[in-house]
Amino acid sequence: MTIRYLFILGILMGLISCHQEIKVDEKADKQQIIEVLKAQEQAWSNHDLEEYMQGYWKSDSLKFYGSRGLTYGWDKTLSNYKKGYPSRAHTGTLNFVINDISRIDSESYFVMGEYHLIRSVGNADGTFMIIFKKINGNWKIVADSSC
Repeated sequence: MTIRYLFILGILMGLISCHQEIKVDEKADKQQIIEVLKAQEQAWSNHDLEEYMQGYWKSDSLKFYGSRGLTYGWDKTLSNYKKGYPSRAHTGTLNFVINDISRIDSESYFVMGEYHLIRSVGNADGTFMIIFKKINGNWKIVADSSC
């Protein structure tokens, strides 16, 4: 009987330590995702759209869903940004408000939030839901729905 209880206790201790590890990893993951978003804010506010796009997965499989419909691919998404925001007056100063970061699985999260652009051509505000995936050790946006 004692061996049985020790065995069950060992399993429970293992599960508890795994759960604690996940929380530590999740906290670190969320912080890294926030850092990507902060770097994007800075790049956008400097009208550096190429640097802003470093937060995205550089792939033809990247998906961006906005007011003009669905766009596939990193290059096409960058091209659309350049057309829609041709000058610093159009990019303005970007501020993200992150309302939720939730784990999908061990390698991906979805982020819901708001964007706020302060700019001389008129301010713009909206919401977004993006999906981050860990690719080659880095968190990248693989899908973005903004309106």
